[in-house]
Amino acid sequence: MKRTMQIVTACTAALVLSACAEPGVAKSDVSETTVAPLEGAGWELVWSDEFDGDSLDRTNWTPEQSCWGGGNNERQCYTDRPENISVEDGVLLLKARKETFTGPDRPPEIAADPNPQVTQEYTSGKVRTRGLHAWRYGRVEVRAKVPPGQGMWPAVWMMPADDHYGGWPLSGEIDILEAVNIGAQCDECEGDVGENRTVSALHFGDLPPNNRYVDSKTALPDLSLPSDEFHVYSVEWGEGIIRFLVNDRVHAVYTSEDWDTGSAKAQGNANAPFDQPMYVMANLAVGGRWPERDNEKGLAPQSVPAQFEIDWIRVYQCRSDPGTGRACIK
Repeated sequence: MKRTMQIVTACTAALVLSACAEPGVAKSDVSETTVAPLEGAGWELVWSDEFDGDSLDRTNWTPEQSCWGGGNNERQCYTDRPENISVEDGVLLLKARKETFTGPDRPPEIAADPNPQVTQEYTSGKVRTRGLHAWRYGRVEVRAKVPPGQGMWPAVWMMPADDHYGGWPLSGEIDILEAVNIGAQCDECEGDVGENRTVSALHFGDLPPNNRYVDSKTALPDLSLPSDEFHVYSVEWGEGIIRFLVNDRVHAVYTSEDWDTGSAKAQGNANAPFDQPMYVMANLAVGGRWPERDNEKGLAPQSVPAQFEIDWIRVYQCRSDPGTGRACIK
C-alpha cells in the first residue's frame, strides 16, 4: 500500500514550546512496501539492552526526572521510581499511574537555576542513553508492545548528543516509534478496531514557529491493534537517507532532499542536521497536545494505569561502511 508523506509546520513529538500549525502540502508517495531483512544486509550489533536483569542498567540508561510536560502540555511527572520504571521477566516496563506528584520542572540540560517544582496529576517513566551512549548512522530497533487508550503516547526516539547545529529542531530529531490513542475511535483508519496506526517522523527546520517535520502513519498488514502483540520498530539511518520499518517492512523513506536546518553552521551541507551522533530514549507520555486533540479527544480515565513494554533495544552499524552506513541500506 502506498502511504503519503507530508511536510508541515507543527509541534514536535516531544520537545517544543510552540503551538501546532495547519498541515502543508503533500510531499511525495512512499514506494511500495518492501521487506528489508536484517540477515545478509551487513549490519553488525554494536550495543544492546535485552533487559534480562531485575533492574535498570544504569550504565546504559539514565531515568529522566521532570514534570514540565515535554513542551506539549503532557500531564505526567517522569520519576525515577520502581512504580514508574522497572525491569521484570526480561522486559522494561514504563508505567503510567494516576497520582498527584511534585518534582523538578525540567531535566538538567534545559533546567533553570534554581529548577522550580511542578505538580502533576499523573506519573510515568522515561529513560535515556544521553551522556552514556550515542551513535552516528546505523540501524536502531526496538521490540515493544504499546499500550492502548485515548491519551496514551508511548515513544522511542533519538535526539542529538550535543546540539551541534543549535537547539531544537536545528539539530534534528528522529522518532522511531510513536503510538497515539491506540484503539480509540478513528474515522480514517482501515479495519474495525479503531486507531491502529503507529507513527515515525523526522523533525528539523528552523526555530519555532518555523519548525517542520515529515511523518508516516502505518498499520500492520492484518490491520490489528499494535497493542495486542510485540512488534519490532526500526530506523535505518545512513548518510543522506533515513528509512523506517515495522517488522522489517519499510513504510517510509526520506532523503536529504526532504529535510534541512536553519543553522548557519550547516551552510552547504545537504546532510545536516542528520549527520551527527544521536542518543536513544523511550517514554510513556500521558495526554498532551497531540493525543488530546485527536480521535476521541482528551484523556480517557480508563486509559490509566498503563504500561509500555520493551523487550529489547539494539543498535547496529554497517560492518563494511561504518562511515556512512549506506552500503547496508539496500
